Amino acid sequence: MNIFGWTKTELADALRAEGIPRFRADQVIRWMYQRGAVSFDIMDNLPKTLRVRLAALFSIERPQIAARLTSTDGATIKLLYAFADGQTAETVLMRHPYGNSVCVSTQAGCRMGCAFCASTLHGLVRNLTVGEIAAQVIGMADYLRQEGAHVDTIVVMGSGEPLENYDNVIGALRLLHADDTIGLSYRGITLSTSGIVPGILRLSEEGMPISLSISLHAPTEELRSSLMPVNRMYPMADVLRAAQTYAARTKRRVTYEYILIRDVNDGIREAEQLAELLRGQLASVNLIPINPVVERNLLRPSKGTVRRFQRVLEERHITATVRREMGTDIQAACGQLRSRLMDAGL
Repeated sequence: MNIFGWTKTELADALRAEGIPRFRADQVIRWMYQRGAVSFDIMDNLPKTLRVRLAALFSIERPQIAARLTSTDGATIKLLYAFADGQTAETVLMRHPYGNSVCVSTQAGCRMGCAFCASTLHGLVRNLTVGEIAAQVIGMADYLRQEGAHVDTIVVMGSGEPLENYDNVIGALRLLHADDTIGLSYRGITLSTSGIVPGILRLSEEGMPISLSISLHAPTEELRSSLMPVNRMYPMADVLRAAQTYAARTKRRVTYEYILIRDVNDGIREAEQLAELLRGQLASVNLIPINPVVERNLLRPSKGTVRRFQRVLEERHITATVRREMGTDIQAACGQLRSRLMDAGL
């Protein structure tokens, strides 16, 4: 039975059922999550007889690294993790001036069908488990520990729609927050959703002050539906109301992600419509020039067009930033590496 992904309470209960003292759970958990142990043999503060017994009862299984890419400037590392059933998902480490951030995937593939995203090209295979989600961050934490650094923030915006894998995602975030794992502050977590309204409302009641990011990408219902099929199930008007509820309950500013696509949603008119849509909200806009996906034939606007769009928003008192691009030389956008290897039959 694989215990990677278990909380200390879950492990303590399993140990108690075997007549093993609960305090041993704390020792095993710290070895597993803070010292990178994948075998009970190295847990030298446990009696040897207990280590043998634990190995007979449990296993510690973590995903394997199937591919690794490092950007030329060394600031971005992308891993393709392979899980026990052969499915894969991507994780990205980004070294910012303000700290180390990890971008986490929550599903193998994605069913949202967004026109601009490589994650959806092969559809959704399955949800990732608590352990598979947490392992992406803990693996990066192990890597950073070798150079005296640690994970400062995580963004749950890799492959998959996290609010369609709600329980496992929340379980992984609570696990990563625990002091006996990596003690990640909830305020250092950003979760991105395509707009699953029931999930947004449920998240607002969790008591976890994480930052919410919503993929908007269009200022009208019609245009958003053409880019994001999920808008037909959860219309933008409902998404915005749920976001306002989230901001009111958590006192956390909501960020709206807006991918700029040449001659699709990047005009002055769209900028004006977006500003009107968000007027009066506790919100900001993160502008993202599209990272071209060959299969989608969608193009990036010019830098001048991006600056003009940002200026229109700011003139109307909407806080707008342009995302700093990292790892474009290693296809760091979510889903690109996985899709490339799947197309190659690997």
